[in-house]
Amino acid sequence: MLPTFSHKASLSVITLICIAFSPVWADSPDPIDTVTIIGHQRDVSDVPGSAHLINQKELQLFLQSDVMRVLRTVPGVYVQEEEGFGLRPNIGIRGSGLDRSARIAVLEDGVLIAPAPYSAPAAYYFPTQRRIYALEVLKGPAAIAVGPRTTGGAINLISTPIPESSGGYVDFRVGQRNTLDALVNFGMRGERFSWLIETVQAKSDGFKTIDGPAATDMGTTGFGIEDYLLKLQLDSAPDASVYQSLRLKAGYTNQQSDETYLGLTDDDFATDPNRRYAASAGDVFDGEHKMLQMSYMIESDSNWRAEVTAYRNDFSRDWYKLDSVAGVGIGDVLADSQAYATELDYLRGSTSPDDAIVKRHNNRDYFSQGIQGDITWDLLFGDTQISLTTGLRIHEDEEDRLQRDNRYRMENLLLVQTTAGAPGSQTNRVSTADVKSLFVDTEIRNGRWIFTPGVRFEDIDLVRSDYSTADPDRLIGPTRIRESSISAVIPGTGVLFRLNNSWRLLGGVHKGFNPPAPGSSAEEENSLNFELGARFDNEKLNFEGIYFLNDYDNLVGTVTASTGGSGQVGDQYDGGEVTVQGVELSMSSAIGDIGSTGISIPLSLNYTWTTVAEFRNAFESEYEPWGDVRVGDQLPYIPEHQIRAAAGLNANLWTANLSATYVGQMRATAGQGPIAAKDSIDAHVVWDLMGSWRFTDAVSTYLKIDNLLDEVYVAARRPAGVRPGLERTAYLGITYGF
Repeated sequence: MLPTFSHKASLSVITLICIAFSPVWADSPDPIDTVTIIGHQRDVSDVPGSAHLINQKELQLFLQSDVMRVLRTVPGVYVQEEEGFGLRPNIGIRGSGLDRSARIAVLEDGVLIAPAPYSAPAAYYFPTQRRIYALEVLKGPAAIAVGPRTTGGAINLISTPIPESSGGYVDFRVGQRNTLDALVNFGMRGERFSWLIETVQAKSDGFKTIDGPAATDMGTTGFGIEDYLLKLQLDSAPDASVYQSLRLKAGYTNQQSDETYLGLTDDDFATDPNRRYAASAGDVFDGEHKMLQMSYMIESDSNWRAEVTAYRNDFSRDWYKLDSVAGVGIGDVLADSQAYATELDYLRGSTSPDDAIVKRHNNRDYFSQGIQGDITWDLLFGDTQISLTTGLRIHEDEEDRLQRDNRYRMENLLLVQTTAGAPGSQTNRVSTADVKSLFVDTEIRNGRWIFTPGVRFEDIDLVRSDYSTADPDRLIGPTRIRESSISAVIPGTGVLFRLNNSWRLLGGVHKGFNPPAPGSSAEEENSLNFELGARFDNEKLNFEGIYFLNDYDNLVGTVTASTGGSGQVGDQYDGGEVTVQGVELSMSSAIGDIGSTGISIPLSLNYTWTTVAEFRNAFESEYEPWGDVRVGDQLPYIPEHQIRAAAGLNANLWTANLSATYVGQMRATAGQGPIAAKDSIDAHVVWDLMGSWRFTDAVSTYLKIDNLLDEVYVAARRPAGVRPGLERTAYLGITYGF
């Protein structure tokens, strides 16, 4: 069911519909044009700011199912691995913070896709990478048009477009540990009616082993994914005086993964990095996502175009996982295993008292819905071209937590339930957001110059309603209501100068903004962000070098189960003044037809050097990743150096591509000086390989190996304990295009 909207939203729809009566083009635009953010008409190289497009051709090089492996190819993007498969990505841009990708704007086809982007932005749902056609990464002033989180930037995931003619695609792979993965789509473009259906079906037994009887259902560490997508498009007649297009997009995703927040001690990791303690048996994430979008677009030969989209996302998940043992949080046990030796023994499988092992039903329901529209005018004043876009978004979202605890006794490596909790007995609350956003984005071209001044306005009303844990049906009403309202003006501008056909100089400045959580006592997160660089582009070589500086007036930290902290989940803390600066370098080239053999060598290199990422003030904090901070303490989970290099051999019938990703040493918590062993995520290098052979124009086979050299490394030290990266995993696949 489509959402209902306020009278203001209705007026915006009426306005756009009225425009349809003006004369417009009969020619349909490129299908990708309707979902991109970087721009409709201009080349990426002419964007006055840092923006990256990872197209289908680039995605085909390694056919990654983990979006974090894909984003390693973009400088300035930081990721934190968690379970090895990229099921719940942790993504940050330019020091924005990584936890659950909550500090960046995540979109699919230009629509906010996090479960509740304002009231609970943590991305426990993330679109399935296998069905993504292309990705846009926007940093700097380019992110203002999407918002609301403009400090780091935005990621727009572009779904598979309807083909230009009838056709389909099949990609089926098998891999180690009973891995099966299939992507299938088929579509047809008609004179007026077009459609596409697509599905991803994937499963794996996982690469970790739980202590205890392996044959039980509670002893698995894998996952299963079902993903379905439908697109319908109705266009005006080819001879119509007005080109109009009505588009419907519907999606459904179900994911079940046997994942936990419980990691290992350093000693146990050194002995067997892929071990899981017995107490983590039965931990499972069960999530269901439903998506519905309806868009109407028109395009005019009088140099204007407009589009309006209504959207609704529903997401429910229950992550049933270990929370505490003998009254001690699992993070505290793993952080000080000597002080909590008895509790650690219980986690490993020693017999415990009744109710010692607490597992929590982290049961949450989300929705987000809204309507957004934009109108673009292309104007000409003498030698000056102006493209003016104004857009409006009216949005609401909600997070509903109704959580309970079940208690167990550990008995010789097996869990025995001793107490069942009542619904809502652990957490019973609802957080909501009502938002109105407006932006104006301008592109001004004159000679060799391009300017992009813009401004965004956010008006946000947040409410958190806490209910009694003894009132699961919420008959009594809230025991406490916390409300807050925020209005923010977010300006920014970029500039680009063409030195010649190949070289461009660019710079930009914009305000960074992240809204607070409902009921938060923290101040708004604001920053002033700068970038300056150069870009080179010709037929043989592409290069970009960017210096960036994010100067925070106030950095905000949010307590989550995955980050830890002594406060309640959702509590926020002010971090004060913070500076993040660095250099981003990217290069790609192709050496073609070596010795008249027909073999070409594509090369790429991406490098992020974060020269400064530190606090400028001292404070005491109960937020676990920060703790008590001194002036000059470095931010956690930001390596100084991050490099990704790739090379390939491409022939007429075969290809081979090899990549290496280096991540420098980083801290798990804020600090300075030498990093203690128990706080260090050591530097590591991971190699990936993929080779393919083409039998016919339609049929190819491939061999894909992730972590080719089987590098054993600490991927993270949170949520609780040491966590490994994905071990060497091989896949054999076949593709068929028709």
